[in-house]
Amino acid sequence: MKNRRVEEDNMGSEESGGVSKRQRLDEQFSASGIENPLVPYNVDDEEEDFERGKTANGGGKVEENRGQVVAAENGEEEEEEEDLYGEDNSLEKRKSQFEPREDCPYLDTVNRQVLDFDFEKFCSVSLSNLNVYACLVCGKYYQGRGKKSHAYTHSLEAGHHVYVNLRTEKVYCLPDGYEIIDPSLDDIRHVLNPRFTRDQVKQLDKNRQWSRALDGSDYLPGMVGLNNIKETDFVNVTIQSLMRVTPLRNFFLIPENYQHCKSPLVQRYGELTSKIWHARNFKGQVSPHEFLQAVMKASKKRFRIGQQSDPLEFMAWLLNTLHANLRTSKKNNSIIYECFQGELEVVKEIPNKAITEKKENGDIFTETSRMPFLMLGLDLPPPPLFKDVMEKNIIPQVPLFNILKKFDGETVTEVVRPRVARMKYRVIRLPQYLILHMQRFKKNNFFIEKNPTLVNFPVKNLELKDFIPLPMPKEIERLRSKYDLIANIVHDGKPNEGFYRVFVQRKSEELWYEMQDLHVSETLPQMVALSEAYLQIYEQQQ
Repeated sequence: MKNRRVEEDNMGSEESGGVSKRQRLDEQFSASGIENPLVPYNVDDEEEDFERGKTANGGGKVEENRGQVVAAENGEEEEEEEDLYGEDNSLEKRKSQFEPREDCPYLDTVNRQVLDFDFEKFCSVSLSNLNVYACLVCGKYYQGRGKKSHAYTHSLEAGHHVYVNLRTEKVYCLPDGYEIIDPSLDDIRHVLNPRFTRDQVKQLDKNRQWSRALDGSDYLPGMVGLNNIKETDFVNVTIQSLMRVTPLRNFFLIPENYQHCKSPLVQRYGELTSKIWHARNFKGQVSPHEFLQAVMKASKKRFRIGQQSDPLEFMAWLLNTLHANLRTSKKNNSIIYECFQGELEVVKEIPNKAITEKKENGDIFTETSRMPFLMLGLDLPPPPLFKDVMEKNIIPQVPLFNILKKFDGETVTEVVRPRVARMKYRVIRLPQYLILHMQRFKKNNFFIEKNPTLVNFPVKNLELKDFIPLPMPKEIERLRSKYDLIANIVHDGKPNEGFYRVFVQRKSEELWYEMQDLHVSETLPQMVALSEAYLQIYEQQQ
């Protein structure tokens, strides 16, 4: 080995007048004040730097704050061309040293079975979200690929050599540092960031083809189960329901539609939509982990993991928050309002107390107004107080048409808040997608009561004009008052201990599926109407 090194130095001496290559490189780097990349680095130095809170990236400063790494104000994520060995990025030598290669010898070590891109993109060591790479051998996330980075250290310690940048989707071989160009890695990029063309989006509701996961199981794109992280079934049923709303789904499958919006909630919802409808997933289910983190932050922990909530409250909050983030400054409109917003005429009758004291009949103050709505609440008749002769509770049933009369403009609804009044509601504009919710839960001073009344409703051809008066359309338009059910959320069990599941329709074959977290199974349309319906979405027939 010694003789070989002497020969190399001699060759360098002949080329440059007695000065060896090694000497010239040492002089070059010492003159520029940059550490010589040929000198082996000490792992202990990196640990000391990190303890002091220094960054391993050269991007935005990263500080340790109570066990978490917080990005600095400039917080821009470093490009993949980060400084690998402390060299200046502009050096021509560095560019030639790490040219992309197609013949990486470690591609056979990539293990797709362990890859899961549904979780937050944080380094498993530093908890930083800057410059995060996924090890394609073990699936763990590490920061950076420079010589003092966690990914570099992992490649030496574990012998894992193939990494993908979770933002740029470029694949690298560590510790060598070169980019790997190989089409066999395209399927990983598609799972990391599913993409749809506009033509593919238009054909989604016609697709009848099943997909196959890596474990050999079959799944239907769009009909995949969602992980219940902990008491998050109220989120899962809401997401599965909204995935059936075609214009909303199509909008979020094309990121260009909302690229102007910087809201993390909007971005995470779009990513979750793409994963649910992607036909090339490695597994037949999706974890809404990143979306739930965005929900917790945006709702200020009103909705959080580990605490059961009401899907009615969650859906109302989610639709209003998405609208607020997506609406343009000039006009108060968004894809949410285009799908779900209708309009009511509200007549409020308020008794005038001052006059009532003087006159026996009293005068009534009437106020008429218009009010937009995203969903309509239906009152259920109270259940019977007594048991039947068999000592069993009688579960009453009520047709949907009876409780829809609340919106016929004549039926009076008594309200006590914010003050006592008599209300009359009339629908004057129908939305493209009608959301109905049955008011099953009632809070009193001691506990929550649940109304078990079953609602009889049609799965197809709900004709509203037969039961509530509707405004006549303009001459060039026709009245669209017929609706088909596309999602039905139901509640099972006691008010505080029960759980939620949802029935959804698959449009391509008009089949119905029951979905409860990871459980997905085909069911009969008749079974949909035999459940305790709580929240429904109807689609307007065109």
